[in-house]
Amino acid sequence: MDGSGHRALVERYLAAYNGFDVDAMLALLAPGVRFENHSGGRLTAQADGIAQFRALAEQACTLFAEREQRLLGLDLAPAAATARIAWRGRLAVDLPDGPPAGTELALEGTTEFHFDGDRIAAIIDRG
Repeated sequence: MDGSGHRALVERYLAAYNGFDVDAMLALLAPGVRFENHSGGRLTAQADGIAQFRALAEQACTLFAEREQRLLGLDLAPAAATARIAWRGRLAVDLPDGPPAGTELALEGTTEFHFDGDRIAAIIDRG
């Protein structure tokens, strides 16, 4: 797959994420997908494989009343891409020792996508 195909894959993933469509997200992933979320320099969430990714994605859907990842820029390489992302979300639930439901959150960061053919093999969020 070429750079335009990888760009389309990233855009489809973001659209599925924004639409809370876990099945559409999973359809784009390689079976052994690796997911990592890093915040403040610490690994805060991870998943290996479709089943773990599904569980994490479904849990995340329950936390937010709305959420959006907006693509600010995309640097493409042959088997990878680094996206600059603006993220915002509104909590659907009170977080333990955290902000209450209804709180709006926003951040900017990067997401590294690694590809295996026409599938996403790894997603690494850094914010």
